[in-house]
Order: sequence, then C-alpha cells, then structure tokens
Amino acid sequence: MINRIVKMTFREEELDNFLQVFDASKDKIRNFPGVKHLELLQDVKHKNVLFTYSLWESEEDLDNYRHSELFKNTWAKTKPLFSEKAQAWSTKSSHRLA
Repeated sequence: MINRIVKMTFREEELDNFLQVFDASKDKIRNFPGVKHLELLQDVKHKNVLFTYSLWESEEDLDNYRHSELFKNTWAKTKPLFSEKAQAWSTKSSHRLA
C-alpha cells in the first residue's frame, strides 16, 4: 500500500477555482484503478494550503495514474493556480517503526 501526500499552496484568490476542479474530478480519481482512498485536507492556519491524501494499492497504480489523461487534464487546470511549487511524498507504513 502506498500513501501519497501532495501539498499545494494556492493564491488565495484561486482557492475557489481549485475547489471546483477538485469537485469535478474527485469521483473519477477515486474510481481510478488502484485507488483505495482520496481526501482533501486544509491547513488549520493557512486556508490556501491544501493537501491531498490518497492510498494506492501499489506504486505501479500510482504511476499509471500520474501518466493518465485524467491526471494530465486535472493537473493542467490546477498548476496555474499555485503560489508555490507543489510538494509530494510517497510513503508506506513500516511495521518496524510502530
């Protein structure tokens, strides 16, 4: 299982535009092969800082999504709204750390 965390910082005036993009694509992303979970989180102090948190069956599934037309189209609408470059992390649970 792969955990994917993406931090996105938006220009404040573009936040509503991003939320429209997310609302239009979230169900398609959730139904993409290999996706187990997708949620949108908002920083408690900076409302223009959002995170997507998603769970994937495998790194291959995540890569397939990242190379899909769905991702390319969604990202093309999202990226121009940023005030800072997005940051992303792929992690997996480690039983040794628990």
